[in-house]
Amino acid sequence: MAYSGAQLAMAADRREVDRDLVDYRARAFGPDARALTLQIVNISTHGLMARCDAAYQVGERMRVTLPAIGVVVAEIRWSLGGRIGCNFERAIDRASYYELLATMLRR
Repeated sequence: MAYSGAQLAMAADRREVDRDLVDYRARAFGPDARALTLQIVNISTHGLMARCDAAYQVGERMRVTLPAIGVVVAEIRWSLGGRIGCNFERAIDRASYYELLATMLRR
């Protein structure tokens, strides 16, 4: 299911967790177990938004390899025009998140 731009804007306004802007290429495995590359655009302790060439459905899960963290399971919450928004199955603790962010921003 894809959402309109207005629906995404309203969802972004209701977001309780601030996201950090990054430009990081990450490896992932989609729900079909195929390897893919994500270009992560923003991230928080609870999820991420990325550019992705593959088309996946809301509710599907993928595994994303993040620096300093390892592999996390993320559920696709929305998909629109080559972008996806995902929630992590488990939130990243603050100390690990800051290490992750420092690594992503260093590149």
